[in-house]
This record gives sequence, C-alpha cells and structure tokens, in this order.
Amino acid sequence: MNEENIETLRWSGNHLEMIDQRILPEEFIYISYNDAKSVAEGIRSMVIRGAPAIGCAAAYGVVLEALKLKELNKKEFLEGVEYAFKILLQSRPTAMNLFWAIDRMQLKMNAIISHTPKEIANRLLVEAHKILDEDIKINRKMGGFGAELLPDGARVLTHCNAGALATAGHGTALGVIRSAVEAGKKISVIADETRPFLQGARLTAWEMVQEKIPVTLISDNMSGHLMSLGEVDAVIVGTDRVAGNGDVANKIGTYMVAVLSKRHNIPFYVACPLSTIDRSILSGSDIPIEERPINEVTGYRDYQWAADGVLVRNPAFDVTPADLVTGLITEKGVILSPSSEKINNLFDFD
Repeated sequence: MNEENIETLRWSGNHLEMIDQRILPEEFIYISYNDAKSVAEGIRSMVIRGAPAIGCAAAYGVVLEALKLKELNKKEFLEGVEYAFKILLQSRPTAMNLFWAIDRMQLKMNAIISHTPKEIANRLLVEAHKILDEDIKINRKMGGFGAELLPDGARVLTHCNAGALATAGHGTALGVIRSAVEAGKKISVIADETRPFLQGARLTAWEMVQEKIPVTLISDNMSGHLMSLGEVDAVIVGTDRVAGNGDVANKIGTYMVAVLSKRHNIPFYVACPLSTIDRSILSGSDIPIEERPINEVTGYRDYQWAADGVLVRNPAFDVTPADLVTGLITEKGVILSPSSEKINNLFDFD
C-alpha cells in the first residue's frame, strides 16, 4: 500500500467512509457515516484527525444531513442543516480547517438558498468534493515548495502525523518528504512517537513503512539527544491553526521540539495550507487549546498504567512562537521568519 491507496475519507454511494485511525496499524478498516451527528462524533473521538482531513469530513457531514433532509419542506430542511453546522463546529475547538470548511459550506448554501432542498443538497455535495480535491492539489504544491528546502540525504524529524492520513491525500509535513523523495532525493525520517495518542508511532511510521521511506521511531524525550549528536538535519511538522502573527498551534510537544531545534541551529519548518491560517487571531495566546480525556494519559486503550486518583492534564496542542519557526511552507510559497506583515502579503498575493 502507498499514499495513492490511502483514502483517509471517501464518498461511497450516498454515505461517507473514514479510516478508523484509532486502531491503526493493527487493523485497517473503514467506518460508514450517514449524518452530521455521527461525523461530529467521529471527529471528536479521533476516528479521523489532522486539520485538513477534519475540514473535509465536516464538509461531508453537512452534505449527509442535507441529503437526509432533502424531502422535507424548505423551512425544516434549512433548520436541519443549521443544526448540522452547529454540532460539527463543536466537535474540535483548535483545528482551523474545521471552521474554514463549515464557513465555506455555509457560504455556498447562502448563495443557492432560493433553490429546492434537493438542489441545495446536490450542490453542497459538489462543494464538498471540491474541498477534498483542492486539499490534495494544495498538499502537492506545498510538497514541491518544501522539497526544495531539503538537501539530498537529509534526516528529517517530524512530530505527530501530518501525512496522507491527516489530509485528503499526500499530506502536509509528510507531503514535503514524499515530494522530496519523488524528486530523487534520499530522505530518511525520524518519527517522534507523539504521546499520548501515539500518532507518530502508529500512523507516521506506518505511512513511511508502506512507501519504503526509511523511518526511525523514537520516544518524544529522545529528540534533543539526537540533535546534540548531529543526527537531525531539519524538522518539519504540520499545524492545526496558525495565528495572524505566525505563532503555530500543533500537537502537544511541538513547542519542545522547536526550542530544541533553535538551541541546535536546526531549521524548523511548518507545512501550512492557507486554510489553516487564522488572521482573526493576533497571536497564539488567543488560540483555543483542546483538553482531551484523562484516560489518554493514564493508559492506552483498555490498559491503565497510572495510579487511580492521580490528577491529569491532557492539552492536545501547544503553541510555538513565530520566532522559533524558520519558515511556513504554504501552497503559495515559503515564508521565512513569519510575521503578520508577511502573512498578510501572502493573502494579498494573487
């Protein structure tokens, strides 16, 4: 299996199917979804994760509800779709692509509000397909720009999973690595396990093994040691939201990696589609950070290793200040030393 075969989510007939990423790599199965509520729960429970993939799933969640309600009268139909918007927006608070995708679907519905429920539902489905197709194209563009930053033979550390499984396909951070390999460069990957949900150990390592890209798995507390030995040439991560000044929210532990990279003069890149940049937020201190269930920290699945009654913190994300980011890799190019002015110029550039 390679990344072209990894369809993180797919439209099949009249329903949505998503890979259950909670059980990879032991099992590879798809779960079917038929309404917005079930998609929201799939996002919340991390059947699907990764900001771009969450955005795509949310768009299809709206479609599922619209198709389910298309035989109702116009008033009931619109109320039902508004309910879908609401419950999907509540599924994950940090991932910017969720809000971006829902906003785009709302704008599309408002533009065709005079149409019949059936026509609206069908047009919303077309829009969701566009969001998915565009995501893959955007990832390919980012991959091309990012690949130029990596020298032949680079050993690249990544944190969490920002690959095909986190997007509609190809990936953001891993998309850069894939594109560099496609360009003929010999790239090897060092994957942080990424506690507590183990996205690096379970998902990134799995993707790289499928494609025979050399990958070495390490625990999260080993990266500084490897950097001190000169065994890391670059760091590339994805992101769930970027503030207007270039501060980056990504999976918990990213900030630690960025600080270590700065200490060892290792470039720290963030692969970041424009849909992930939230210019309404001035700095990373305003990005909402999701706190997840304590049992993700006290054990794994049905096994508990922590003492009963222990207090737990489980923030899912942390914020890396812009001054620790060497560059943002976007579909419009690379922004070195990101700032508010550079980000605004990027959006102004057509």
